[in-house]
Amino acid sequence: MFIAGFERLQSDFFRGLNQFVEPLVRAGLGAPVLFPAGAIVVETLGRKSGRRLNVPLVAALVGDLVLVSTVRRRSNWLRNLSEHPDVRYWLGGREREATAFAIGPGIEAPEELPQRVRCLADVLRQHSSLFGTGFAILMPRESLSEPLGASLTNKSE
Repeated sequence: MFIAGFERLQSDFFRGLNQFVEPLVRAGLGAPVLFPAGAIVVETLGRKSGRRLNVPLVAALVGDLVLVSTVRRRSNWLRNLSEHPDVRYWLGGREREATAFAIGPGIEAPEELPQRVRCLADVLRQHSSLFGTGFAILMPRESLSEPLGASLTNKSE
C-alpha cells in the first residue's frame, strides 16, 4: 500500500511539473539546439482516452533523428507512441511532425524499421532490456530546410 501511495504521489508531482514546464519547453527553452541534449514537447494521442497529450521529454539529436526518453520508469507516453506513432513535437520553438518508433519493456517493435533508425534502435533495445528504460526515436517526416540552430543564432539578420 505504501508503494501504491508513493507511485500516486510521484505521478501527481510530475503531472504538475509538466504543466509548468511544458509551455516553456514548447517555446524553445532548453531545446537541444545549441547543445546536443535538452528538452522537447511531444504530443501523443492517448491510447485509451483518444485525447491529445503534451509531454515534455529529455531529447538528444542524432543526425536528423530525435531520441527521446524520460526521467521516470512508469510513463504512459511511450505506450501511447507505440499505439499511435504519428506525432507532432516542438523543438527550438518550432512545431514539427514525425513518425515515432517506441522501444521499451513490453512494447512490440515493428518488424521493418527504416535503415537510418535500425542501428540506433538495436543499441537502445539492448539498453532497455538491461535497465528497463524506455526510448522513442522520432524520424521527421520532412528534412529541415535550415539547421536547427540557425533560427536562434541568426535572429538579427
